[in-house]
Amino acid sequence: MRECTVLLLGSESKSELVKHMRIIYQTGFSGAELLDYRSTIFRNVVRSAKGVVGAMKQFGIVPAIPANRKYVDFIAEYTLDPDLALPLGQEFGNALSAIWSDACIEALMERQAEFYLMDSAIYFFEGIRRISSADYLPDETDILRAKINLSGISETRFQMGRLSIKMVDINCQRSERKKWIKAFENVPAILFVVDMDEYDEVFFEESNRNRMMESVVIFDSVVNSRWFMRSSVFLLLNNLDSFRRKLRRAPLANYFPDYSGGNDVNKAEEFILWRFTQLNRAHLNIYPHLIETIDKSKIQQVFESIEETIIKSNIVVITVLAIPSL
Repeated sequence: MRECTVLLLGSESKSELVKHMRIIYQTGFSGAELLDYRSTIFRNVVRSAKGVVGAMKQFGIVPAIPANRKYVDFIAEYTLDPDLALPLGQEFGNALSAIWSDACIEALMERQAEFYLMDSAIYFFEGIRRISSADYLPDETDILRAKINLSGISETRFQMGRLSIKMVDINCQRSERKKWIKAFENVPAILFVVDMDEYDEVFFEESNRNRMMESVVIFDSVVNSRWFMRSSVFLLLNNLDSFRRKLRRAPLANYFPDYSGGNDVNKAEEFILWRFTQLNRAHLNIYPHLIETIDKSKIQQVFESIEETIIKSNIVVITVLAIPSL
């Protein structure tokens, strides 16, 4: 059986692909891992909730229901119990549920481009009653949505049809790229994930850096790198549903002035695809796919397509490497 190393780059949702591989091609997650993800989700929820109330204070937005105003300070001052075996708690769950269902959130989300909100935050907020219950354990979708800040190098191995895949996950600063990039010279295939709904979003640490523009810069450096001159690129455009919803309130032209298609969804999708593929001065083979990384069946279809492309191209080694979006 052929062994392939697959290189995975791009937006932070790329980590969901690695989890999918474990769910689809391995045995999923152990009980101990479920508890670890439970703790991770608690940290994701608390950090995101604090980000919301912090932004409310920054913009002078107060809850429309007077009884909810006390919850802003409660969440801002809340400290997650260091014993993560304990439940998140109904008191916190009630506070977050009240704030998130308050009419003031509509005004806050109109300004989402001005503060960082993790892409899974809304999903977790909408399920806060379940997540804050005493007997909560994450399900498959929760695990896919959970965000973990990784560092170093990790590998995931699995069998995919006629191929034996090794996913190499490298999490390092962009400035450290020179330390590892030569090790993947002319890797046959690269998966590059773009979260389309990041076009109006900024980084948690740097609110003046647009997340999609950072992906554009990284993609440019990858497809035109002398180390990948004979590589094929699978461009995975992710979070299409969220992208379409955002267009109604956050015009794409506000962030990409060269876009002139208005709120036409198809034109917007075509523009994002063009914005990346037109950077391909090295004339690599680029295979675009529209995906939702939480959709297991769609991800399986994409990987089956990748498998066929690899075999038809007589690719013997693929490398899936994951680096964080910075």
